[in-house]
Amino acid sequence: MAKKKKPLVPPALQWTALGGLVFLAVGGWIWATQFGSADHIVNVTVPNLSAQARQGRQVFDANCAACHGPDAGGTPQGPPLIHKIYEPNHHADGSFLLAVRRGVRQHHWSFGNMPPQPQIERADLAAILSYVREVQRANGIF
Repeated sequence: MAKKKKPLVPPALQWTALGGLVFLAVGGWIWATQFGSADHIVNVTVPNLSAQARQGRQVFDANCAACHGPDAGGTPQGPPLIHKIYEPNHHADGSFLLAVRRGVRQHHWSFGNMPPQPQIERADLAAILSYVREVQRANGIF
């Protein structure tokens, strides 16, 4: 009778190694989708803007662009506002007002919650909204 060979690596160690590989693969996927991906960033065409939208662009650049990107095209830290998700039929103007005033819980994207932005005055918010809507329109969002 032939002697049964002993495995080079014990089965318990094989399962531990396999579990570690699965853990690393899932962790890498989570990191890439949460922090390392820039797939959501969009190229934005900025049209000739109205006076109110030009003012809104200045306020947006000072308060919002760090997360939402130049021309609202998104960054690795925040979503683009020039996106079908934010069209007026899905996110009405009031939802932008509430997001700025109260903050908003993460729900469409994986960037975390948006904190309130109390430094933005109501008139400035109206100008930002004009800017975002004019750029959305120019980019075929609605």
